[in-house]
Amino acid sequence: MKIILTEDVKKLGKKGDVVEVSDGYARNYVIPKKLGVEANNKNMNDLKLKKANQEKLAKEQLDAARAFAGELETKEVTVYIKTGEGGRTFGSISSKEIAEAAKAQCGVEIDKKKIQMPEAIKSLGVYEVSVKLHPQVTGKLKVKVQETES
Repeated sequence: MKIILTEDVKKLGKKGDVVEVSDGYARNYVIPKKLGVEANNKNMNDLKLKKANQEKLAKEQLDAARAFAGELETKEVTVYIKTGEGGRTFGSISSKEIAEAAKAQCGVEIDKKKIQMPEAIKSLGVYEVSVKLHPQVTGKLKVKVQETES
Protein backbone atom coordinates (compact mmCIF):
# COMPACT_ATOMS: atom_id res chain seq x y z
CA MET A 1 0.00 0.00 0.00
CA LYS A 2 1.26 3.48 -0.84
CA ILE A 3 1.08 6.07 1.91
CA ILE A 4 2.03 9.74 2.27
CA LEU A 5 3.96 10.40 5.46
CA THR A 6 2.64 13.25 7.62
CA GLU A 7 5.52 12.91 10.12
CA ASP A 8 9.13 11.78 9.93
CA VAL A 9 9.27 8.01 10.55
CA LYS A 10 12.58 6.39 11.40
CA LYS A 11 13.76 3.92 8.72
CA LEU A 12 10.76 4.78 6.52
CA GLY A 13 11.07 8.37 5.33
CA LYS A 14 10.60 12.08 5.89
CA LYS A 15 7.40 14.11 6.10
CA GLY A 16 5.80 14.45 2.66
CA ASP A 17 7.43 11.34 1.17
CA VAL A 18 5.31 8.78 -0.67
CA VAL A 19 6.41 5.30 0.41
CA GLU A 20 5.30 1.72 -0.25
CA VAL A 21 4.60 -0.32 2.91
CA SER A 22 2.77 -3.56 3.63
CA ASP A 23 -1.01 -3.31 4.09
CA GLY A 24 -0.89 -4.52 7.71
CA TYR A 25 1.83 -2.04 8.71
CA ALA A 26 -0.13 0.79 7.13
CA ARG A 27 -3.52 -0.14 8.65
CA ASN A 28 -2.26 -1.15 12.10
CA TYR A 29 0.57 1.30 12.76
CA VAL A 30 1.10 4.19 10.34
CA ILE A 31 -2.49 5.36 9.76
CA PRO A 32 -3.84 4.88 13.35
CA LYS A 33 -0.88 6.80 14.83
CA LYS A 34 -1.45 9.55 12.22
CA LEU A 35 2.06 9.15 10.87
CA GLY A 36 0.71 8.94 7.34
CA VAL A 37 -2.38 8.84 5.11
CA GLU A 38 -3.33 6.61 2.22
CA ALA A 39 -1.96 7.86 -1.10
CA ASN A 40 -5.27 8.26 -2.97
CA ASN A 41 -5.94 10.90 -5.64
CA LYS A 42 -7.28 13.52 -3.21
CA ASN A 43 -4.34 13.17 -0.80
CA MET A 44 -1.80 13.20 -3.66
CA ASN A 45 -3.35 16.41 -5.00
CA ASP A 46 -3.24 17.99 -1.52
CA LEU A 47 0.44 17.01 -1.27
CA LYS A 48 1.22 18.67 -4.62
CA LEU A 49 -0.55 21.86 -3.54
CA LYS A 50 1.32 21.94 -0.20
CA LYS A 51 4.68 21.44 -1.91
CA ALA A 52 3.91 24.19 -4.45
CA ASN A 53 2.94 26.55 -1.63
CA GLN A 54 6.11 25.72 0.34
CA GLU A 55 8.27 26.35 -2.73
CA LYS A 56 6.55 29.71 -3.28
CA LEU A 57 7.13 30.71 0.37
CA ALA A 58 10.77 29.60 0.20
CA LYS A 59 11.31 31.70 -2.94
CA GLU A 60 9.70 34.75 -1.31
CA GLN A 61 11.93 34.35 1.77
CA LEU A 62 15.01 34.05 -0.44
CA ASP A 63 14.08 37.20 -2.39
CA ALA A 64 13.43 39.10 0.85
CA ALA A 65 16.79 37.98 2.26
CA ARG A 66 18.59 39.11 -0.91
CA ALA A 67 16.89 42.51 -0.75
CA PHE A 68 17.79 42.88 2.93
CA ALA A 69 21.41 41.91 2.19
CA GLY A 70 21.57 44.67 -0.44
CA GLU A 71 20.18 47.14 2.07
CA LEU A 72 22.70 46.05 4.74
CA GLU A 73 25.68 46.67 2.45
CA THR A 74 24.83 50.41 2.36
CA LYS A 75 24.70 50.74 6.16
CA GLU A 76 27.46 51.47 8.65
CA VAL A 77 27.23 50.98 12.40
CA THR A 78 29.45 52.74 14.94
CA VAL A 79 30.31 50.92 18.16
CA TYR A 80 32.23 52.52 20.99
CA ILE A 81 34.79 50.74 23.16
CA LYS A 82 36.75 51.90 26.21
CA THR A 83 40.48 52.34 25.57
CA GLY A 84 43.51 52.95 27.76
CA GLU A 85 46.98 54.29 27.16
CA GLY A 86 48.42 53.76 23.71
CA GLY A 87 45.02 52.92 22.20
CA ARG A 88 44.79 49.53 23.95
CA THR A 89 41.21 48.36 24.32
CA PHE A 90 39.48 46.87 27.32
CA GLY A 91 37.55 43.77 26.23
CA SER A 92 36.11 43.18 22.79
CA ILE A 93 33.04 43.92 20.68
CA SER A 94 30.42 41.15 20.77
CA SER A 95 27.72 40.30 18.24
CA LYS A 96 25.13 41.44 20.79
CA GLU A 97 26.62 44.94 20.85
CA ILE A 98 26.66 45.08 17.04
CA ALA A 99 23.00 43.96 16.86
CA GLU A 100 21.96 46.60 19.43
CA ALA A 101 23.90 49.32 17.60
CA ALA A 102 22.33 48.35 14.26
CA LYS A 103 18.86 48.59 15.77
CA ALA A 104 19.56 51.94 17.45
CA GLN A 105 21.46 53.64 14.61
CA CYS A 106 19.93 52.18 11.43
CA GLY A 107 16.57 50.87 12.61
CA VAL A 108 17.54 47.42 11.30
CA GLU A 109 16.81 44.41 13.50
CA ILE A 110 19.43 41.69 13.22
CA ASP A 111 19.51 38.52 15.32
CA LYS A 112 22.82 38.39 17.23
CA LYS A 113 23.12 34.66 16.47
CA LYS A 114 23.21 35.40 12.73
CA ILE A 115 26.18 37.75 13.00
CA GLN A 116 29.35 35.84 12.09
CA MET A 117 32.70 37.16 13.24
CA PRO A 118 35.84 35.13 12.43
CA GLU A 119 37.51 36.46 15.60
CA ALA A 120 36.58 38.95 18.28
CA ILE A 121 37.01 42.63 17.45
CA LYS A 122 39.60 43.90 19.91
CA SER A 123 40.96 47.05 18.28
CA LEU A 124 39.79 50.33 16.81
CA GLY A 125 39.04 50.59 13.10
CA VAL A 126 36.51 49.61 10.44
CA TYR A 127 35.51 45.97 10.07
CA GLU A 128 33.21 44.10 7.73
CA VAL A 129 31.00 41.59 9.53
CA SER A 130 29.04 38.80 7.82
CA VAL A 131 25.34 38.37 8.61
CA LYS A 132 23.76 35.02 7.66
CA LEU A 133 20.25 36.00 6.54
CA HIS A 134 19.28 32.77 4.77
CA PRO A 135 21.06 29.47 4.11
CA GLN A 136 21.93 30.80 0.63
CA VAL A 137 22.33 34.54 1.42
CA THR A 138 25.00 36.24 3.51
CA GLY A 139 25.04 40.02 3.87
CA LYS A 140 27.91 42.31 4.89
CA LEU A 141 27.67 45.07 7.49
CA LYS A 142 30.35 47.70 8.11
CA VAL A 143 31.21 48.13 11.79
CA LYS A 144 33.23 51.16 12.81
CA VAL A 145 34.88 50.76 16.22
CA GLN A 146 35.74 54.05 17.93
CA GLU A 147 37.05 55.14 21.29
CA THR A 148 34.41 56.18 23.84
CA GLU A 149 34.09 59.88 24.31
CA SER A 150 34.85 60.75 27.94
